[in-house]
Amino acid sequence: MCGIAGVFRPSGGDAAALADRVSTMTGTLAHRGPDAGGLWTDAAAGVSFGHRRLSILDLTTAGAQPMRSADGRFTITYNGEIYNHLDIRADLESAGAAPNWAGHSDTETLLVAIRHWGVKQALNRFNGMFAFALWDARDGVLTLCRDRFGEKPLFYGWVGRDLVFASELKAFAVHPDWHGSVDREALTAYMRYSYVPTPLTIWQGVSKLAPGTLVCFSGCATAGEDVKPEAYWSMRQHVVDGQQARLADPVQATEELERLLSQAVQRQSISDVSLGAFLSGGIDSSTIVALMQKHSTRPVRTFSIGFAESDFNEAANARCVAEHLGTDHTEWIVASSDARALIPRMAEIYDEPFGDSSQVPTTLVATLARRHVTVALSGDAGDELFGGYNRHVWGARLHQRFGALPLPVRKALAGLIGAVAPEPANTVGRLAGRMLPQRYRIPRVGDRLSKIRRIVDAGTFDEMYRLLSSIEDEPASIIIGGAEPESWFNGQMAMVDVPIDPLDRMTLSDTLSYLTDDILQKIDRAAMSVGLETRVPFLDRDVAEFSCRLPPDFKVRDGQGKWLVRQVLDRHVPKSLIDRPKTGFGIPLDDWLRGPLKGWASDLLAGDRLRRQGWFDAGRVEAVWTEHLQGRRNHGSWLWNVLMAQGWADQWCRP
Repeated sequence: MCGIAGVFRPSGGDAAALADRVSTMTGTLAHRGPDAGGLWTDAAAGVSFGHRRLSILDLTTAGAQPMRSADGRFTITYNGEIYNHLDIRADLESAGAAPNWAGHSDTETLLVAIRHWGVKQALNRFNGMFAFALWDARDGVLTLCRDRFGEKPLFYGWVGRDLVFASELKAFAVHPDWHGSVDREALTAYMRYSYVPTPLTIWQGVSKLAPGTLVCFSGCATAGEDVKPEAYWSMRQHVVDGQQARLADPVQATEELERLLSQAVQRQSISDVSLGAFLSGGIDSSTIVALMQKHSTRPVRTFSIGFAESDFNEAANARCVAEHLGTDHTEWIVASSDARALIPRMAEIYDEPFGDSSQVPTTLVATLARRHVTVALSGDAGDELFGGYNRHVWGARLHQRFGALPLPVRKALAGLIGAVAPEPANTVGRLAGRMLPQRYRIPRVGDRLSKIRRIVDAGTFDEMYRLLSSIEDEPASIIIGGAEPESWFNGQMAMVDVPIDPLDRMTLSDTLSYLTDDILQKIDRAAMSVGLETRVPFLDRDVAEFSCRLPPDFKVRDGQGKWLVRQVLDRHVPKSLIDRPKTGFGIPLDDWLRGPLKGWASDLLAGDRLRRQGWFDAGRVEAVWTEHLQGRRNHGSWLWNVLMAQGWADQWCRP
């Protein structure tokens, strides 16, 4: 993986000035590509591309970027990996379109494929993760492209006379004409979801390119022109089409999933540098590591972290799986003080407000892995594609049961559940859990009851699921001058014009939003902050499209999610090592905010500060903070959103 940046001034510009701007921008992305940097400028066209390289395939200068096609028509700056690029080379050679290859990088393959098939047809052949900018000198067109799920980030927007693009927002801040203005609609959406949803960014006038889309700017473009991106692939359409193409045989489905995942793992294990995997001991990472080890002739390098707090320590689980599979395992039991010391860096790493507190352990495990390898495979996306979240298991069932009750009864029930203080309920749950089989133990039961309380009186299924996915139910009441915007994923969900199963509706919603804007953003920024490339086999195109054809009971069965993935894993790892409640990858946030982080948080949440800033309803924030400190409710996730926004403001909104 790498970092890319560039400018396009349709009227043309001075070569030295354009190159200087882009050089400064790519300098902010050096952590993404510590091995080398490159620039290319066409002053007459007003185009300048920059690139920071993390060398993974073809470590020679033959893989350096920006790269031009042999005929001089196309120039590209590209971040990512095309996993099937060797197959594409074979297709090009069969078609008589292959050149005398200068090297074996996927960048060269990508350029030749585009020259031969055109951008859109080439994109549909690529199986990988990518974000790139392509200049077509013949037609005078700049094209920006992003992979199907948004594994690789790409931001773009007009800054003065320049169309600017980059892998991270921090590159915009060094453009000489930059005057950032906070988008309060984006801030409002952030308070609901803990992330800013595509296509919004925290800055007015700057957009995230949506997954599976491309956008083109011609030499006739005018400053500020808003060009609508065009889709080249649609997860929504694959889910809709899958309703009429369901798989029926669970044995055949299990065989096919193992075949496809094995193929994905083998594709994504191609590297000219050292490679390993994250291993939490959960279903997804264990499945990926099991298949890696199955197809490897030597022990796979695996990495996990743990905490002293038992509710947040998965290290022992990972260790048991690693021992069973025979991996070369490295474990780090992180001192709480080390984890907390990382928190001030979050605003620098995530250069727009990002409130998923698992960003901290994710950064820590990436740091551990980077000490030993340059590439790491992860188990991300298994939950979204195969129904792994708790809300997937009981969401539709709860709505069906509560929806049958009269509204007054539902409201009364919500009041009764709300009367149960979460922290005492958590304590009771921990004590009771000691007497129950492991699979029936429910971590932090009080917090889960609190979430159920919020959905009891939801009117529709979509409303219920939105509340289940929200941190704040009415974010516009928190942000001064705020309003909830339309997002790309809401538009995609509105375009579903046929009935689809509720579980498919939930997993599609999560894939279009939470996966792209939270999970993948989190792992990209965490890993790239230390120069580590991460790969996600579950997001192999063939695996993802296969998941769209699964009937609901191949995903959720007998009160458990990811049923089909479990069938594959059971072939390689005993159930006794895996069969336990889903916990997530987190930190003891509620306790830390009442304890060692209290002073830091109190400063950032001070009423005077919030009133001077003018973003948040200071009275509401103070009330929530007080209730949390007194132990009446656990508001850690809600408060973390505000705290990360405040930390971000200190880093990026200085006068």
